[in-house]
Amino acid sequence: MKYIHQREHLNEDDIVIIEASQTCNIRLMSDANFRSFKNGGRHTYHGGAFDRFPAKITVPSSGFWNITIDTVTRRAISVTRKPTLTHSIKIVRRS
Repeated sequence: MKYIHQREHLNEDDIVIIEASQTCNIRLMSDANFRSFKNGGRHTYHGGAFDRFPAKITVPSSGFWNITIDTVTRRAISVTRKPTLTHSIKIVRRS
């Protein structure tokens, strides 16, 4: 699976704000859950599928967090034409 990844040290109650050009899955995960996600295993996350932006996710606790964005599509993806996703990730620091 192709995805966009960014790792940040975030504090409890910080807000992750994502803008995207199309519907996408946005996940905020701990390091352990990100490892499981990368390996195709079970993982838990904050976020989900978003089709309205900006998407806002509040950080539940302080520490290192992984933000991933991947596209959602119902159509088969052509191997010659990749979906184009433009995005921005902004962190609002509360402390």
